[in-house]
Amino acid sequence: MDTNILLESGTNELEILEFTLADNHYGINVAKIREILQYQPVTPVPNTHPSVEGIFMPRDTMITVINLRKCLGLPEADEEGLFIITNFNKLDIAFHVDQVIGIHRVSWEEIIKPDSTINSQDGSISTGVIKMENKLVVILDFESIVSGISPETGLRTSDVDNMVERERSDSTILIAEDSPLLSKLITDCLRKAGYDKLVINNDGQEAWDKLCEYKAAGNAFDKIQCIITDIEMPRMDGHRLTKLVKTDDDLKNIPLIIFSSLVNEEMRRKGEQLGADAQLTKPEIGQLVDAIDHLIENAANK
Repeated sequence: MDTNILLESGTNELEILEFTLADNHYGINVAKIREILQYQPVTPVPNTHPSVEGIFMPRDTMITVINLRKCLGLPEADEEGLFIITNFNKLDIAFHVDQVIGIHRVSWEEIIKPDSTINSQDGSISTGVIKMENKLVVILDFESIVSGISPETGLRTSDVDNMVERERSDSTILIAEDSPLLSKLITDCLRKAGYDKLVINNDGQEAWDKLCEYKAAGNAFDKIQCIITDIEMPRMDGHRLTKLVKTDDDLKNIPLIIFSSLVNEEMRRKGEQLGADAQLTKPEIGQLVDAIDHLIENAANK
């Protein structure tokens, strides 16, 4: 199946690949997918997580296979199924699923964010739900799934352990991040690095509303010295937020950093076209702090 579908930047749309596990319907952002393959035998690896089936090597690239049924506590499948080969956070991972249904173009505004009963700081594996015809499609949080299996693939929080002696900064940073777990990790790391004036937002729309409040009061640039945004978020994604900020005369000079698991070559081009000042992949929290330092200092000297 061809997953090379290009979307215009900043339109607040995404492509969702719908697939099934035990007659339940799930989704994944097409931007994470490299290809879809028929099931292939895998080589088990001793002492790995129970959800890891093993490894295989298509075209000389070793790929870890994760059994999504096991991750979700579903019974073993009777049929072989398919591998969805993904790339995010600089990792190539195959997810073993039952069937692929198709690709849907949707707006982030259509995606319902799970409430706190199923989406908590302890690590939900759902980023949103979308209603399609007579069914609900649950969009899974593949970053949380992978970091739950292998924690070192998440934020490298140790990168900022040596920053605790830094002076406190007067700069205020606005953050747009929908994952409660990642939002807490990012804010904890930034506070360690001396940035304790943080304005936390659960998605791009909430962040944009806050910026519009500051703009209406005539003090947006005084209130916020840097913006950090994820890409994948319900209601408004990070690319749409970036486009709105960078085409607004009152806001465009505020440094904006895209901090996402999806920063690959194609996504980097999109971010550049929209005017992002820096783009970093999510494990690199130390590089994020360096980028904030540099951009805030440059903006202050202009």
